[in-house]
Amino acid sequence: MAYTALEKMRTKNRAAYGKDVGPAQPALFGGGLERTDLKSASLRFLHERCEELRFNAAIEKKEEETGEYQGSSIKPNQIPYNMQMDLNRLCLEKTLERFIDSGTAEDAYEVYYCYLEIFFGHYGKSKKMVELLSEFESNGSSLLMKHRDHYSHSVYVFTLGLAIYETNSTFRRRFMEFYGVNPDGGKQQERKAANMFLEFWGLTALFHDIGYPFELPFEQVISYFEVDNKERGKGSIYISYHDMDVLTMLGDEAKKQFRKVYQKDFGSITEVLAFDIANKLGKKNAFTENKMLDTLNRKPEEPDSFGYFMDHAFFSACRLYKELENSLGAGGITKEHVDALSAIILHNSLFKFSISFYKDKEKRKGPLHMEDHPLAYMLMLCDELQCWDRTAYGRNSRTELHPMAVDFDFSGNAIHACYFYDEAEQDKIDEFRKEYQAWETGGEKGDAPRLKAYSDMAEKEQRFTTDIEKIVDTTDIPLHIVPDTKRNERKNKHIFLSSSNFLHLYDFAVALHGRNKEEDTPTKELEKQFEALSLEYQLSTINRAKNFSRYLNAIDCFYTDKPVDFEMVTEFTPEQAAIFAPLEHERWIREHQMMGWVYGKDYENVPLPAGIEADSTEAGNYRKMIREQMRCHKLAMDGTFTTEDIRDHYLTLPVEDQDKDWKPFNSMLKLLKKFDGLRIYKLD
Repeated sequence: MAYTALEKMRTKNRAAYGKDVGPAQPALFGGGLERTDLKSASLRFLHERCEELRFNAAIEKKEEETGEYQGSSIKPNQIPYNMQMDLNRLCLEKTLERFIDSGTAEDAYEVYYCYLEIFFGHYGKSKKMVELLSEFESNGSSLLMKHRDHYSHSVYVFTLGLAIYETNSTFRRRFMEFYGVNPDGGKQQERKAANMFLEFWGLTALFHDIGYPFELPFEQVISYFEVDNKERGKGSIYISYHDMDVLTMLGDEAKKQFRKVYQKDFGSITEVLAFDIANKLGKKNAFTENKMLDTLNRKPEEPDSFGYFMDHAFFSACRLYKELENSLGAGGITKEHVDALSAIILHNSLFKFSISFYKDKEKRKGPLHMEDHPLAYMLMLCDELQCWDRTAYGRNSRTELHPMAVDFDFSGNAIHACYFYDEAEQDKIDEFRKEYQAWETGGEKGDAPRLKAYSDMAEKEQRFTTDIEKIVDTTDIPLHIVPDTKRNERKNKHIFLSSSNFLHLYDFAVALHGRNKEEDTPTKELEKQFEALSLEYQLSTINRAKNFSRYLNAIDCFYTDKPVDFEMVTEFTPEQAAIFAPLEHERWIREHQMMGWVYGKDYENVPLPAGIEADSTEAGNYRKMIREQMRCHKLAMDGTFTTEDIRDHYLTLPVEDQDKDWKPFNSMLKLLKKFDGLRIYKLD
């Protein structure tokens, strides 16, 4: 049973109330265990392999002894702690499913949010790190010659890794052996390894590119002076970073912790990483710890010695270390955290050009093997494979041909991928084929014609595949890559006219949750109240805020932070509310069904404990607690239903329930202005 704590509560409720009142067992996407596409495999990993994620046996025992639950739902202490952990995992599963369907940055944001809440317990502390990359990228990258999205990209990389772990038995075994988990130890050992992989692969994949805000200014300067197609090199004007101690030096507590972990003294995180990388890869690739430390120390200060490129991976690892120290405390950092950091610092150029020299026939040392560093192996493999559906920001990147979608099949311990290009770009493809054929018939003199990623997949040299095979050993994960074309269905992304530089959904959701508080309520107090909600209810509020652009689109309105010549909206009319309120009700209905809620109102009739009056506030709170334990709701819907069915359901609701679907949005008019300087306008 995938969600064991939910099933345990269901059994308990059946015994207490004499019938099955819930909660429901969430369904597996696709309905079976055989499908090997990206979506099915990654979601099956979360659903089936990650049972008992973050469970706490000591808390469960205390709950049984005292009869008092320690898990939060809409309020603290309403449900068992392990039931909350099951619901957190379900949130991640369903949020990832939504992202796979859309690929949007807003849905990627929710995956980050879930991961941080599950493994760090507080998104708020890390929100600047998460939001900065997206905001910096969307605003600064258009000044570059070449640059593509790294925010949604990182969540796709995360998804790919889950799917490969789920479908590739060799990688699972190598991962378990590397981390001392018995691969033949049965389901309990498999679960332990899967939960470990989710935590540390998530850390590796989701944060491997957070150092881009350090690389982007470097590239902006280089791009500014790259005129007349001049290649970067000696004579280029570039920037470098000095006084790196603030980012790399270890405090006293950290020094003690690393001494405890490695029985060795370190003064900086670069020293730790140099030691770790040399320990894993030094002997096979003929380099020492001192040589690696020298390379790492020169990364930020001497980009001219690395081909005039700044390595964002160096800054990603160092920045993430600081975040770990801030969130977990230096005493909470383990070897596994360092593995994630060293995987990140290796992934961009360090392994390729300073260790394996994969493009140099004379110096080439060979690809990375999965048993040498499983997290680094998976990151480099998935980072190379994830080249589809990436927003192009750079001036040249916007005009190049990139794959817009992909179909994966992970059957047979292999990776079969068909990358799709926009059929509207067929003229570029035809021209490339014509030039390539002429190059072949002309004796293949000079360099072969190129069409960015398409040519790397379509030409006989199979540059895309062979380059990956030079970086990571694919003996146990053979690659089969082909290109194709199809129509670009842009409407699938549900992109609306409303836009801002980056909508800070967390701040927005915090204020939305506290909209009935006094205007001068401190932000920290609002955050504290919001964080008291379970992850499920936090995400529900975030989704309400996120869907605002959709509702505005339905009433011919939009929001923007730019001054535009349209009529400003200061309050929604009843006629407008009648249009978008059913849409909000639909969001609520589908969200609850997705999270395993069912229709029911048994919680309204449960016997009250002694001393609680029937019409008292305490009685209402008690019944709401039972509702959270049953996970049934009188406003929910069961079965399969259409948008029209939900609208009809909405129209049958009492006025006070209908008001819940639109009145909060009048409060949002002020909140948007407060948090993002946005205004709402009417198109006509």
